[in-house]
Amino acid sequence: MANDPEKLLDEWLSDTGDWFLDPDKEASGRMTQLLYPYKALFSPLRVNSITLKNRLVMAPMGNISMTEETGRPDRSMIAYYEERAKGGAGLITSGLVPVSFGIDHSLTEPGGLTYFPKILGSRTYLAGWRDLAHVVHAAGAHFFIQLSAGLGRVGNPQCLVNQRKFPVSSSFNPNYYLPQVPCLRLSDRKLKQIIRNFGQAAADAKLATIDGVYLHGHEGYLLEQLANTAFNRRKIGRFANWQRFGLDLVKEIRKRTGSDYPIMYRIDLSLALNATFGDRMETVKPLRKFRNERLISQTLDYMKNLVTAGVDLFDVDLGCYDNWWLPHPPATMKPGLFLEAAALVRQYFQEEEIMSNKGLPVPVAAVGKLGYPDLAEKALADGSCDLVMLGRPLLADPQWPNKAYAGRVADIRPCIGCQEACINEFILGGRPQCAVNPRTSYELTLPAEIRPAGQTKKIAVVGAGPAGFECAMAALARGHQVHLFDQQTGVGGMVRLAALPSFKRDLRNYLEWMERTAARAQRDEPDFILKTGTEATLKVLTEGQYDTIVCATGSRNCLPDVEGIDLAITARDLLLDPSRLDGKQKITVVGGGSTGCELAFMVAAEYGLKVTVIEKLPYLMEGICTANRGHLIHELEKCGVRLMNCTELEAIDFGRVTVRTNRSPSVPDPYNSWSPLLPDNVPNPFNKPIQQAMETEELESDLVLIATGTLPQTDLYRLLVDSYAAPDIKLIGDASRPDMITQAVRAGYRTGISL
Repeated sequence: MANDPEKLLDEWLSDTGDWFLDPDKEASGRMTQLLYPYKALFSPLRVNSITLKNRLVMAPMGNISMTEETGRPDRSMIAYYEERAKGGAGLITSGLVPVSFGIDHSLTEPGGLTYFPKILGSRTYLAGWRDLAHVVHAAGAHFFIQLSAGLGRVGNPQCLVNQRKFPVSSSFNPNYYLPQVPCLRLSDRKLKQIIRNFGQAAADAKLATIDGVYLHGHEGYLLEQLANTAFNRRKIGRFANWQRFGLDLVKEIRKRTGSDYPIMYRIDLSLALNATFGDRMETVKPLRKFRNERLISQTLDYMKNLVTAGVDLFDVDLGCYDNWWLPHPPATMKPGLFLEAAALVRQYFQEEEIMSNKGLPVPVAAVGKLGYPDLAEKALADGSCDLVMLGRPLLADPQWPNKAYAGRVADIRPCIGCQEACINEFILGGRPQCAVNPRTSYELTLPAEIRPAGQTKKIAVVGAGPAGFECAMAALARGHQVHLFDQQTGVGGMVRLAALPSFKRDLRNYLEWMERTAARAQRDEPDFILKTGTEATLKVLTEGQYDTIVCATGSRNCLPDVEGIDLAITARDLLLDPSRLDGKQKITVVGGGSTGCELAFMVAAEYGLKVTVIEKLPYLMEGICTANRGHLIHELEKCGVRLMNCTELEAIDFGRVTVRTNRSPSVPDPYNSWSPLLPDNVPNPFNKPIQQAMETEELESDLVLIATGTLPQTDLYRLLVDSYAAPDIKLIGDASRPDMITQAVRAGYRTGISL
């Protein structure tokens, strides 16, 4: 092990914004099967008294809003886990299940309801957990419940308004969402009650035939707040020793469950706040209190003591809410980004000869963008880790393990790292879903096998983007005759362009999967005809005598009405022909949404050009997942991209653009990647109005790129409807309502199965 593990952090994080320029690192994120058969992935592993059938673990994806409002697991949550257990993972883990209701006020909604699962409080909860454990066991997998001390400073501060009670933490810490709201210091008495609750929850889990407990000790949640010197600044009492709370609760679980019951612990090797933010840890008020974060060497010592107390198994990552892109790595981050952290812990355990209370080696699970079978196999074979955790890849394709074992990697529907339907759904009041898998979280109502139609129809689908593609494949599965049209040379629609930047490797995997799926349908299904490079005109569609025509014609650019707009090009224009950058030095991107910022990142990181982004709103990338948004802003700053919010385009001329920008100090810092944006329905009483101090500025610019949004492309639909081209004409996807890929996939699939 390195003599000074702290120095490794900078090395581990050094390539978070340019990994895709290294051919080997880029290749590690491809869905290949060069190492098949996967002997390491599908070898068994002993953990305490149980033997896992393989090394694949479903990572905890929070079961927000998946239970009844009282907290009992409902039928949809059970079906969700059953689907993934049938998919072949050896160990299934739940999302966080708090044991601190009544103490951590952020867990409870008005009326005593909650969107979190419960195991404590009522015997009626046990029936749901027993049902869940039974279906997982029936599929040949094991199941661990993830117990959480609570949210603490990262909990919803609305409890202050709804319940007149402050959120809580290990010390007086600012709330993550509203730093102006203080989180009160929990007393030793209440912390001891939480420890007793852990013991009771573990005993209840064991009674419910759950195979083990999984402690939620990372990412800055309440257990981490007590076990990290960044958040725990207590001077007196039992828990001034930052290791004490975690060690006490493990001992309590051991006392209540005995020596044979597996205990797993999720921990971050480092918050990596100082490595992420550098000098800002001294100057940014919400970060200043957290400068004294737990060192890697301290974490290793804590882990050693946790094993002595009774922990059997760890999984290891980096980061917390304040650098949220680390524990929730988006598409812009490298594959396998925490393998070095897992390898360091594993090496430490071996060198220190650390063994569990059962006399077994302590396995270490690796997490973080490992949904690529070859990379996962190599990580195990090289000894970087003992298990591989898959979260979002199992939302995208629950059959990932079975397909990998069978050598069908090409059939795995890949995660695209967008986090818009999994992580972002939590924030917006939904439950875990998937942008590319329309059945995720709907397994109870949308059967795995699409039911055949009672009457065969002839169907035309116009547009082979995600909406049209999903609709065509679902309609084909119903037994219909399907003709899929697209003017482009292949399927994918806008995905074909969006996947062009090198950092969009995950999206390119998805496009390649779409292409393979369409090619297989062409080869094997006589009722499917793919007509790419073909315009679906009124004449073509009328002469086709279709029973149903589905218009999935996408969107068109929305251009600002300013002088000189004809001198600019759109984001689509550039992606269609990147040679337009040749000979250019200074680029202006108009529009600071996700498209504009990703375009700016591509131009700055891949082409080395000087880029300015102008956005008229106070915040860039509103509505985008905090992890994705934060990482992109972080990397744009590292690339030297100038971000100008509260700035409007006025005119474009040769070699320059004219903008009106607000110079007021009240304008939000556009490089703020440590604070989230609140959902629109949550008022922020601490928000101060932005004052106006508008000035005109001229920017030198060799090329202006427009990324100011899109409008529905409905011309063909209106023509078809007015011409009565078919008895049934539908409008779906961006052609109906431009939105994220989630909505397009969902609309296409649900339309297809309804035909």
